[in-house]
Amino acid sequence: MCGLAAVLMHPQERSAAEWQQIRDLFTQTLLHNQERGREAAGVALIATDGSCRLYKQPGLVSALVQTADYQAILSALGPTTTCLLGHTRLPTKGTPLNNANNHPLWVGKTVGIHNGYIRNDDELFARFRLYPRQAEVDSEIIFRLLDQEGWSTEEGVPSAAARQQALLLDGTFATLSVNLCRPTRLLALKHACPLCLHYERGLQALFFSSRYIFLRRAFGRSVVTEALSPDHGFTFDALDLPVAAGQPRAAFALDFPGGDRL
Repeated sequence: MCGLAAVLMHPQERSAAEWQQIRDLFTQTLLHNQERGREAAGVALIATDGSCRLYKQPGLVSALVQTADYQAILSALGPTTTCLLGHTRLPTKGTPLNNANNHPLWVGKTVGIHNGYIRNDDELFARFRLYPRQAEVDSEIIFRLLDQEGWSTEEGVPSAAARQQALLLDGTFATLSVNLCRPTRLLALKHACPLCLHYERGLQALFFSSRYIFLRRAFGRSVVTEALSPDHGFTFDALDLPVAAGQPRAAFALDFPGGDRL
């Protein structure tokens, strides 16, 4: 089990107090997820031009947030920022001492985080021999598949062929990922793992966490959270947030058989 934390935000000017509020809420949510993963942690910041700043390291997230690198990434929040991704890792495969195994993973044009485990990653890498492998972690195969043509479409609904590829995965997962060719879009996939969200209207920002209780701890007991439906994918667009109020641009079913809950 690992912890996921993220913010998708409408790219716009904000006051210094609002930027600090986003930093604080994201950091608190990430810290609360430490109980789900204590072996490594990381963060990625994505902007409208498709650029990404990423930092990760072995060890506790409580140590990560004290580093100059983490503070520099959060200080870079600005009117062109679309997404922050954060992760706390409990390894299922791949030592956290090899930082390439830690999340967020940057695979081709896709940056993503994963909670769960994939049993057949070695088999799929052998089957799709054109896919390079940069680490040992089982999560990498997810983002290799998501990096292929058919996932980043104009409408936000992946092609039937792309969805069929995802169904090849044997395991459990909640994932959040951004294709840097469409940097305002956040893709969520959920199969047998928890993933919740909260839309903060005043900030025009959508916050994600592995568990709703972590969002309640960050925002207060009155916060309204939603759990994403299992065995579905969702595409959220930062540009839609003021009108859509945190609702996905597109949702689609993924016909996975069973799975163990994490």
